[in-house]
Amino acid sequence: MSQMHQQTAGAGSTCPGCEEPLEAGDLFCGACGYDLSARPAAAQDRPTVAMNGSSAAQSAPAPDASSQWPVAPDADSSDMPVPAHLPTDLAGTDSAGGELSPNAGEARTEPGEVRTDAPFARPAEPDEYPLPAPGAHPGPEPAADPRTVLSDPTPPAGTKLCVACRSGRVDPDGYCENCGHAQPRERDHMEQELDAVAAVSDRGLRHHRNEDAFAISSAALPDGSPAVVAIVCDGVSSATRPDEASLAASRAANESLLDALPRGTHPQQAMHDAILSASDAVNALAAEPTQAREHSPHQNAPACTLVGSIVAGGLLVVGWIGDSRAYWVPDDRNGPTVRLTEDDSWAAQMVAAGLMNEAEAYADERAHAITGWLGADAYELEPHTASFKPDRAGVVVVCTDGLWNYAESVEEMARAVPADSALRPLHSAQVLVGHALDGGGHDNVTVAILPFRLVPQGAGSA
Repeated sequence: MSQMHQQTAGAGSTCPGCEEPLEAGDLFCGACGYDLSARPAAAQDRPTVAMNGSSAAQSAPAPDASSQWPVAPDADSSDMPVPAHLPTDLAGTDSAGGELSPNAGEARTEPGEVRTDAPFARPAEPDEYPLPAPGAHPGPEPAADPRTVLSDPTPPAGTKLCVACRSGRVDPDGYCENCGHAQPRERDHMEQELDAVAAVSDRGLRHHRNEDAFAISSAALPDGSPAVVAIVCDGVSSATRPDEASLAASRAANESLLDALPRGTHPQQAMHDAILSASDAVNALAAEPTQAREHSPHQNAPACTLVGSIVAGGLLVVGWIGDSRAYWVPDDRNGPTVRLTEDDSWAAQMVAAGLMNEAEAYADERAHAITGWLGADAYELEPHTASFKPDRAGVVVVCTDGLWNYAESVEEMARAVPADSALRPLHSAQVLVGHALDGGGHDNVTVAILPFRLVPQGAGSA
């Protein structure tokens, strides 16, 4: 069994624990009981790795046995935290024997040296950073994070943005390039107002597109008096490209009237010729390339209906083919509201033949099967025209069946037309379209309101 060597206190020595003087031969401190036999021998710092440029063969000088570490001042820790001491608060030397620098807590490195005793040492930053030479090409910049790149908030003028995401651009096919949302077509809702006529067309609530079309205009007669025109067309949904047929017919009829009326053509004759021009325009749509027929052999010819009205020189002229209608509604409502057209339909034929009354005929599922239309496959084109000389002021309501389906009788139509229609034709057309949408909006609906102002006897041409 090995035994530890016991040391005894020498004369003039003090207790290393409490600094009390010791007597010669003491084994324990009489004040604090410190075991003087456990007093460790002074250790010498002999590094085994190179530090601060010294070699392993060099050893640090042995500390002077007579040097004493200064005693730290006593601190009352009863009501305050123990003060923190930095290495520079005490005089001393580092492991190489040099004095501690004011930055002793930081690692000191020589250029190119790797420290093993300072794992968190940071390399010193240079005072200046070198700049590239003039004309030198810098290295490639890192690619920008696409999540932080904002789209152009102000797209070029005329760019159509998506109505759904409000950021994607609309391609020529009508779809958003960003989210793919189908955009509303321009014809889904259209409004137009002139001084003496207005029209509104809406897709309705059930159809995927608007197959109606209208054209309104005004011209001057040879005597200088005005002639006001309203044309409304309804594409036949069972035909091919009905939206193109209605648009072509309305434009052709309107252009024909604007050409004929200023030349002095009687308005009723001008309306008849306009319907023929509209028929030619629709027939031209059926002339397709042979290969188109090969790919779609079951396509039929585009087709539509037409109804139009002219107010000129105290004369009211209407013309139609199909089941779109025109109504006369007097301003004072004292006179009767009159339907000015007769439908080219199965129901109208049943009533005319005396086989059914009007209520029974229009309740039949075949009621709206038309017997007359504009199109290359029409049986025989027979334009209908009529002229009237109203004895009071009123308005002409020119509309498709998308409206009159919700106001079939003249009494219902009279109640639906606002009392101030002659003064506010656009507002009246909007109200009537809203009436159809409120009723269900099962079809496209188009309405034109054409005010008729009473002309004194002897004025204008008839």
